[in-house]
Formats: sequence, structure tokens, C-alpha cells
Amino acid sequence: MKEKTIILSLIAGVFGIFAGIRIGFSSEIKKRRKLKELSDKHFVLMCLLNQWMKTKQEGKTILKYFHDRQIDHIAIYGMSYVGERLYDELKDSDIEVKYIVDRNADKIYTEADVFTPDETLPEVGAIVVTPVFYYDEIKEMLSQKVNCPIFSLEDILYGL
Repeated sequence: MKEKTIILSLIAGVFGIFAGIRIGFSSEIKKRRKLKELSDKHFVLMCLLNQWMKTKQEGKTILKYFHDRQIDHIAIYGMSYVGERLYDELKDSDIEVKYIVDRNADKIYTEADVFTPDETLPEVGAIVVTPVFYYDEIKEMLSQKVNCPIFSLEDILYGL
């Protein structure tokens, strides 16, 4: 009887060790995936800003992209660093930024109206998505809410 208890305790202990290792390993994999995604996102943003600087040095502007498509009023999706730079570039031009869309709308202070993605969005000539790493998911969500072209800032900059 005592031997059965010892054997069962050993089996439970070994099982516990393997379960702990599996859980720890799974947690480490999730952490590495998150860090890899963050690294990839920042690499894409660095390349985007590099392309933006390159087009400016070549004398090209984002305004041309909209003029060529006869778009005179847009919305900006995403008001982090890149969104702020785009807003600054357009605010004193003939391309009117009608509104901003951002998940953190309550933390954004700007002259333009600010909406969350869940709100009803007014019609505009186009929406420019600045979080380019997540463009596909954002475009899919926006295309169900608006009836206008949805551009990635990356596509705009590489299309100049």
C-alpha cells in the first residue's frame, strides 16, 4: 500500500514537472512572438519614415498623390507619431483633414474632429491609414463602414 502511494506521488510529481515546463515554455514562446511582432512593426515604420524623407529630398510631396486622384479632403486613421506627421504636413495645405480616427480618441487633442473606429464616420474623399503594419485588418474593418478609397500611407509614399 505504501509503495502504491510512493509510486503515485512520483508519477504526479513527474507530471507536475512536465506540465510546469510546458507552461513556462509556452509563455516564453508567446513573449518572443510579441517581441518579434513589435520589432517587425518598428522596422516597417523606420522604412516608411525613410521613404518619406527620401521623397521629400527628391522634391515630391504627398499632396501630389491626392491632387492626381482629385481628392481634396481626407481622414487620417491612426494618430501616433506617423499620423501626427501626416496631419502636420497637410494642415496648411489645400488637402483638408476632415477628421481623425483612432482607438484612443479621448486622448487626442487636435483641431480636427476625432472619432473612434466604432463610431459612424462621415464621408470623405479618402482615408489614409498610418499604422501600416496593421493596414490589412484596418482596411477590412473600415471598408464595412465607409464608401471611399482607403489608402495605406506606405502605398502613397512608394507610389510617388
